[in-house]
Amino acid sequence: MSAIPARERLVDAALELFDERGYEQTTVDDIADRAGVGRTTLFRHYRSKEDVIFPDHERMIAAIRDRLATSTAGTAIVAVTEAVRLVLLRYLEEGDRARRRYKLTSRVAALRDREIASVARYQRLFREFIADWMGPEPGAPLRAELMAAAVVSAHNHVLRRWLRRDTADPAAELDAAMAEVISLFTRPAVPAGDGGSTVVVLHDRRAPELVADAIRRALQDGA
Repeated sequence: MSAIPARERLVDAALELFDERGYEQTTVDDIADRAGVGRTTLFRHYRSKEDVIFPDHERMIAAIRDRLATSTAGTAIVAVTEAVRLVLLRYLEEGDRARRRYKLTSRVAALRDREIASVARYQRLFREFIADWMGPEPGAPLRAELMAAAVVSAHNHVLRRWLRRDTADPAAELDAAMAEVISLFTRPAVPAGDGGSTVVVLHDRRAPELVADAIRRALQDGA
């Protein structure tokens, strides 16, 4: 009996068969036979043949939701960054399987559509969290939408570079990419003139007059 768990054997079998015969020509029974398990065992782990080669998105989304739930208003940006890293690290753990899936989804429309749908779920999760963090301030829904899209785009950009073997340190690249995203969504609270100061406010739940007082004190301290 193979020491490799049935779940992993099924993934390898599906990837091999999709390469050899094509996605449409491969059946669930073909995958089970190649993995050396029964049809019932396959369906115990996966709902369909495309499910076999995709990561466990349900588990990853739950992990992201748990990480975001531990944040406060002051640590929301850190939580988003760490949540994005969780997804990247999951792909890195897959190694060659992730790269083989990438090649498959690039040429099989059904798999590509499935991947796009999964990305939309992550973006919606981040959008909902960011919108809640921003609160009812004017323009918050649009900013949340844009920021969530930027977060997912930053992750996917780095992930694709790693999948194509264009980077040896994807984790560091993701940190840099997320820093770029954060910089896009900061805004000067007080315009900087010649010789003036720039105060950056990312987000604040306090009343505007309290924020203004804090800015005023910061400017006075730096004078």
